[in-house]
Amino acid sequence: MVHRLNRIEGQIRGIKGMIEADTYCDDIITQLSATQSALNSVARILLDGHLKGCVKDRLAEGDDEVLEELSVTISKLMRK
Repeated sequence: MVHRLNRIEGQIRGIKGMIEADTYCDDIITQLSATQSALNSVARILLDGHLKGCVKDRLAEGDDEVLEELSVTISKLMRK
């Protein structure tokens, strides 16, 4: 996970450099799209772990409130 985030951090620095160098806008947009895809991938991995860990455990403890929290989390991810 940290490796993926480091790669995304590098992509962001690269985009910043492209903007500073007044790179052609379409090239910057392409890089932004790739970075967004990478972030979405990290979000999917985290959501999967959250479901299989935190949510499962809280449901097993009888804490149904976690379902409302999960619904809000999924809504946040879908807005992107």
